[in-house]
Amino acid sequence: MNTHSPLSSVLAPVNTANGLPNEHYVDPRVFDEEKKSVLFANWSGIGFGKDIPEAGDAKPVDFLGMPLLLVRDRTGEIGVFQNTCRHRGMILVDKPQKIRGAIRCPYHSWCYGLNGALRTTPHVGGPGQNTHEDVDIDKLGLIRIRSHIWRDVIFVNVDGQAPDFTEVHAGLLERWQEFETPIHHGGEGSSLKLEVATNWKLAVENYCESYHLPWVHPGLNSYSRLEDHYNIEERGQYSGQGTLVYRQLTDEGGAKLPDFAGLSDQWDEGAEYIAVYPNVLLGVQRDHSFAIVLEPKDCGHTVEHIELYYAQSERDTPELDGLRASNAQLWKTVFEEDVFVVEGMQKGRHGILFDGGRFSPAMDGPTHNFHHWVATQVQKGRAA
Repeated sequence: MNTHSPLSSVLAPVNTANGLPNEHYVDPRVFDEEKKSVLFANWSGIGFGKDIPEAGDAKPVDFLGMPLLLVRDRTGEIGVFQNTCRHRGMILVDKPQKIRGAIRCPYHSWCYGLNGALRTTPHVGGPGQNTHEDVDIDKLGLIRIRSHIWRDVIFVNVDGQAPDFTEVHAGLLERWQEFETPIHHGGEGSSLKLEVATNWKLAVENYCESYHLPWVHPGLNSYSRLEDHYNIEERGQYSGQGTLVYRQLTDEGGAKLPDFAGLSDQWDEGAEYIAVYPNVLLGVQRDHSFAIVLEPKDCGHTVEHIELYYAQSERDTPELDGLRASNAQLWKTVFEEDVFVVEGMQKGRHGILFDGGRFSPAMDGPTHNFHHWVATQVQKGRAA
């Protein structure tokens, strides 16, 4: 299969464009190419701050085969490091844990601070000699990966070449500026995980658009109709959909989840759902938000990590536990309804005569926007 097939038809206007060719979904060589040019070269999501809530908390993450380590240091800042000892390349941390003193390599006991600095090198100069003139510990700290935290999602730029996150996503940060208030994870019941037999990009494509609502989400569509939605598409940046009829959940007594502070009336019945390229899906409503990190495993397998957040903490509002549980179940139902679609498209991509498909000029703009962005990143990588 030709992994360098032309992408010009993908870059055409939505009215005449084709979607990405099949090999971008089924060919391991193209998956590896996209790993470098799309996922490593941009700001990709790899985890959540809520998983390392306290100083000393550390969590290893395998990101497309690359071992990374998420660490919260003594100042409360989150750092991301390559989870590899600078001595002989041993994995440092193999399971989530609290680091009491230093990050110690289990092989030869080289030790690193929570900030990644190399602290001690036992017997490096011979028995009892913990220093050596040719081993400069100031130059052998853990390799830090560029990272940025937004809406509790930990984003990384592995190759280190992307512009700053705040520059890349300035438009989206401005768009959702009203939601820049503290958010609180809803607790254990507000974490969902779906293992899906599909390419990660199909999960993005499906999330972007509201076109499928009448057939795939009949319950949601009963009050949030196709005509109540609008497309969101910013070329080269992000895309998604918005609704004008968000309806708050209420319990039997009429109680509702508290709103985020300071929102304008736009959000009384409005909500937006945006794909932050390449692999993070975000949703904002007046009374809760969510974040989904898509973890690509291989061409045809993806893990969706879904977390729900609220204006007030679970600890301070036990009376809202029932509403949070109902909300989590509602979203679980919606997200599970999408599984057969993204898995079905993955199967369909093995149809060797499929040409990438066509787009509805009126309805598929957000999805085409994502295809256009991926094709641009791939072309950039090939030209490098």
